[in-house]
Amino acid sequence: MELKALKISDKKIALLNSMGIGKAEDLLTYYPFRYEQIEFIPYENWEKGGKVALEGTIITRASVFRYGYHKSITRFKIDNEAGEFDIALFNRPWPSTFAIGKKITVIGKYEGGSKITALQYNFNPLAEQLGIEPVYTVKEGITQKDIRNYIRKAYDALSATIENVIPQPFLDKYRLIDRKDAIYGVHHPNNSSLIKQSLRHLKYEEFFKFQFTMQLLKQVEKTAAVKSGKQFDNEDVWELKKTLRFDLTSGQVETIQDILNDMHSESIMYRMVQGDVGCGKTLVAAFGMYACVLAHKQAALMAPTEILAKQHGDNLKQLFQDFDVQVEVLYASLGLPERRAVLKRLANNEIDILVGTHALFQEEVQFYDLGMVVADEQHRFGVEQRRRLLDKGDKVDFLLMSATPIPRTLAMSLFGDMDVSTISELPKGRMPVTTKLVKANSMQPILQDVLKQIDDANQCYIVCPAIEKNEEFAVRNVTDIYDALQSAIGRRYRIALLHGRMNSQQKDSVMHGFAAHAYDILVSTTVIEVGIDVKDANIMVIYDAHRFGLSQIHQLRGRVGRGTRPGYCYLLTSTKDPDSLKRLEICERTNDGFEIARADLQIRGPGDILGTRQSGIPGFILGDVIADANILEVARADAAYALKHAEEPAFAPLYQKLKEQLDETRYLD
Repeated sequence: MELKALKISDKKIALLNSMGIGKAEDLLTYYPFRYEQIEFIPYENWEKGGKVALEGTIITRASVFRYGYHKSITRFKIDNEAGEFDIALFNRPWPSTFAIGKKITVIGKYEGGSKITALQYNFNPLAEQLGIEPVYTVKEGITQKDIRNYIRKAYDALSATIENVIPQPFLDKYRLIDRKDAIYGVHHPNNSSLIKQSLRHLKYEEFFKFQFTMQLLKQVEKTAAVKSGKQFDNEDVWELKKTLRFDLTSGQVETIQDILNDMHSESIMYRMVQGDVGCGKTLVAAFGMYACVLAHKQAALMAPTEILAKQHGDNLKQLFQDFDVQVEVLYASLGLPERRAVLKRLANNEIDILVGTHALFQEEVQFYDLGMVVADEQHRFGVEQRRRLLDKGDKVDFLLMSATPIPRTLAMSLFGDMDVSTISELPKGRMPVTTKLVKANSMQPILQDVLKQIDDANQCYIVCPAIEKNEEFAVRNVTDIYDALQSAIGRRYRIALLHGRMNSQQKDSVMHGFAAHAYDILVSTTVIEVGIDVKDANIMVIYDAHRFGLSQIHQLRGRVGRGTRPGYCYLLTSTKDPDSLKRLEICERTNDGFEIARADLQIRGPGDILGTRQSGIPGFILGDVIADANILEVARADAAYALKHAEEPAFAPLYQKLKEQLDETRYLD
């Protein structure tokens, strides 16, 4: 239903659209982010600092005191049966609004004595406002009253069409109220019990729809994607193991075996390999790509940056130097003659493994017989990009690698359309990283420690969130930090600069120089976040650390301690925000990527980890994958049951509806 049908003005509709509300149905699922309970507490029971609600008559003229920039306090007195009260109201400098003799309701904080700081006020009787009020996220121009009114109108217009999504057997099993009542209850609660019952229904519904869709997706893909199993001898693949100077971990061995089994099978592989920073995921993928080559097919490895693509290319060439495997790298800045030569060899089956960035997606890149695609840091690639690469071969096996690990059961729930392998341990000899939180956005407190470590032949990364000064955001930038360091210590230490606006040749020159120990300090943006491997770089300093997610900080510090010496990471921040400091203390406390990712999920939600899903995949509005993990797990089991019994009358309508929606969308995340 169009919003206009609810008699909402064009101006308000434009604001609603900017809030993600495009039609009347969207209003029903525009849920409150909290509830405010207004209750009458007798004066004798008031507590200092507590919330109070009272109704009275204004008995003094309002006076306005201005301070700062656009700041003010409006003061007046009201009188009611409990006595006279001094009201202070911030940033409402309209004295004529508060005329003597006017009845007013004030909800605020009791400061003691007769003083109240008003949090909100209105001129409606208090008796009409007692109870639970939903509070919504709104934009300037849309008031709480507006949004409540629009939601009420939408409910009145659409209530007759609201049907249960959850199949009846599960409604009965968990004694859930109907969807119509849940939608009403979440927006118009008259008691906390109704809120609880409404949220039970709506959270379970979100998780159930998600799980059913993901499992249906997996079923559809596997049914449609029957292939001939790749023919190779596992023992030949394991020959690669003999060339390594170290032992594989048990997690690596198990994951390689999972991949080989998938490749032998008649179903297309769609597997995610997750594990902590430095657990050896790329080496595991190399075993899979070698199996693909032994089956006389080509493999492709996608990397998110040119720097990483070239590093992967060099590592694979070294790994396969005693084997007949041709590895090449393709990237946007490759010279035209070299590019043409690579493309010609690829089409003529003279290249076995092609490593590249987004350049792999281009139409002119034609494989002779593509059999496997590996995507590094899978959430960095868009849906259409991955689809275009898979379309370059016939029924291509697909392996995703993620260094943002989450507990296996949660991964299986969130990535229900994929098989999940988890590498839970790090290789032996991997050096620990000590992280220290520094409550100052300056290197001054740690400079001597850092320089002492550099004097001991260690190298240092210094990471900033910006390339250059920005008037809108007060953050440290690489340009200023680089200039300041050159001025202060440039005669004694060799300092390099790296950021995303440099061309490929400049980036390569800097990274090769840093890897060759031509520089002591590299001042960089997060371009070094993923996969960069410099053995002597054992110190990292991160400016404005509170502006980074936990998983991103964990990725960044994974660049140090990769050689024979321990790593050190300093988190610099001037923030006073207790929540931000609490987050950074988690990084200081633990190096466990699983714990870090779990905390990031709690704080930021699953968006960063899942990537942006396609329109056909239902997301979560109310559901919290950590706090509501038990509901998510129950929904996963129920979805599996429903899919198995999809032809039964209780499940068939939902099955048909979701299958039609899937047919209209793409399948990757």
